Amino acid sequence: MEFVTHSREETEALGARLAHALAGGRVVAFTGGLGAGKTAFVSGMARALGVEERVTSPTFTIVNEYEGGRLPLFHFDMYRLDSADELFHIGWEDYLARGGVCAVEWSENVEEAIESDAVRVSIVRGDGDDDRIITIEGVEL
Repeated sequence: MEFVTHSREETEALGARLAHALAGGRVVAFTGGLGAGKTAFVSGMARALGVEERVTSPTFTIVNEYEGGRLPLFHFDMYRLDSADELFHIGWEDYLARGGVCAVEWSENVEEAIESDAVRVSIVRGDGDDDRIITIEGVEL
């Protein structure tokens, strides 16, 4: 499914819509360049899952954990990782076993660790500064 958003708020709203369709244990694999809106999308997911904390990019921490909502949200940023081996060293399998939602930015850097049934979200810039073309595969909205 392809969607076009025209603001950060619309991108967050689409993230919230996706979160409502997710059950525990799902992986959401994101692709998109710097500043594409991946973290904004995850912010919307978090809000829909009942997370009250502000969502920030985990670029330097690799993963941010948000608990206390309908499901835990584990927000990964794989930008600085060179391989899936590094992901396994930080406990990827443990996160999968915890029954939350794993949102993985820069998933292409660890593609061999991403399950084939993952939800795929591609975000690219559109013509306007705030326009985003978002493709979602692997779940019905």
